[in-house]
Amino acid sequence: MRYIPSTMSRAPTFPVPPQLARGLLPRATTVLAVIARPGQESAELGALLYAFRRSGARVAVLSLTRGEASPLNATIERLETRRVWEMQVAVGLLGATALAIADYPDGGLAGRPAGELAELVGREVRRHMADLVMIIDPVAGDSDQAAVAGAARAAAVQAGVPAVMRMTLGTGSGRVITLGAEATVARAVQRSAAAAHASQAEALPGIEHDLSLLGDREMVRWLAPATG
Repeated sequence: MRYIPSTMSRAPTFPVPPQLARGLLPRATTVLAVIARPGQESAELGALLYAFRRSGARVAVLSLTRGEASPLNATIERLETRRVWEMQVAVGLLGATALAIADYPDGGLAGRPAGELAELVGREVRRHMADLVMIIDPVAGDSDQAAVAGAARAAAVQAGVPAVMRMTLGTGSGRVITLGAEATVARAVQRSAAAAHASQAEALPGIEHDLSLLGDREMVRWLAPATG
């Protein structure tokens, strides 16, 4: 299937919503989370996705690869098959109602045309009528994550919807938000979703440690407008 890059229009501005300014989750009807590979939806975005679902939003997830390049595999199965199944279980636990996994090679996204990736993301934005795109800060990630963040931002601008970037707490210029009264439940669900990625069990202690430090807090950056 060929993807034809769309012509980029002038980036719209999206004022910071009052909820986010007060340290609360922004309102959304449908959230599309865009990630590089299975597992990120749980280890990094899990609590936020669960919180959005509990607030009444529909949640859809798009992974651009199957995660087959991971050096970890606690099973005897091929990762490109096993990790897809694990992700289906994980997004179900988080309350997502839709999951799409593209067939790009894990570790090769940076070599794909940026417009091609943006067009793929844009198609998912339109398919779900998403009014918020969620991505992960690429600063601490790899080249795949940077390619995904750039493509998702471009697609959000083209669609005229805002994007929010999940950041590592204590880094950058993001806003700290709280998960509210259900923070304990949100973290428990996130841990269960992360554990569903059994092939990556060796990474679970590190994930558990990071989540224990976060408590009821997350840090996000409102991308308005999405430029640069």
